[in-house]
Amino acid sequence: MSGGLPRRIMKETQRLVTEPVPGIDAKPHDNNARYFKITIDGPKDSPYEGGKYHLELFLPEEYPMAAPKVRFTTKIYHPNIDKLGRICLDVLKDKWSPALQIRTVLLSIQALLSAPNPDDPLANDVAEQWKSNEDQAVETARAWTRLYANGN
Repeated sequence: MSGGLPRRIMKETQRLVTEPVPGIDAKPHDNNARYFKITIDGPKDSPYEGGKYHLELFLPEEYPMAAPKVRFTTKIYHPNIDKLGRICLDVLKDKWSPALQIRTVLLSIQALLSAPNPDDPLANDVAEQWKSNEDQAVETARAWTRLYANGN
């Protein structure tokens, strides 16, 4: 860890590494301790089950006063995640608080995979599909999981 990092980031990073969240792997990048490579296992009993989703998380200079920047790098069919991997999640926007941590954000993203919210969409086309024909949307999400999130 670089000496120029705030103590809080060092403590959070150490906890993520020594006490990993089940189903989530978070590793700081070798050259930049503010940049994390994240892997989230698709939650059981969700259309994403069996998938391994890669994300990148970046802690801006203002962290913890500003939320981390997080995006999926694995393609995913989800009403709250757009084609660029951006995530519509309250704790990454207006509900961010300095009391929250990287761990909290990752748990919230994992929960979002278990419970998509088509009423607060980022991908409007996916949300419309989810509302009009949920079975078909879930089947598409499963197909994308097999296609794009098979662990590679």
